[in-house]
Amino acid sequence: MKRSEAREQAFILSFERIFNMDTELPEMKEIASESELFELDAFAQTLAELVFDKAEELDGVISSFLKGWKIERLPKVVLAVLRLAVAEINYVEDTPDAVVVNEAVELTKKYALEEDASFVNGLLGSVVRSKAK
Repeated sequence: MKRSEAREQAFILSFERIFNMDTELPEMKEIASESELFELDAFAQTLAELVFDKAEELDGVISSFLKGWKIERLPKVVLAVLRLAVAEINYVEDTPDAVVVNEAVELTKKYALEEDASFVNGLLGSVVRSKAK
């Protein structure tokens, strides 16, 4: 499986988590498998675990880069993409940050609006630049 496909799987679980905070990852994986949506690959599993386990920390990072916005006002698709990308940028060392940002923008284009994609690109660019300091 390509990493972009694995990211999309992790995104789907991350998005679902926003609406079902009480459902844990193993149960979501089981539902996805039973409904024949997908079998979670190892990379998708890693990303989803990071998002589930570190959501509060990830939201803090995202919030620190929001200008004139509160995280609660972000579209849910955008929030799920940002959580996933920030988790990968901060905790997965073998993926170049530029690849993560590009993949996040592509997911946003697929599941959200065009202007959301430019917002995601800008915010993640700020995250990457701050990491380099």
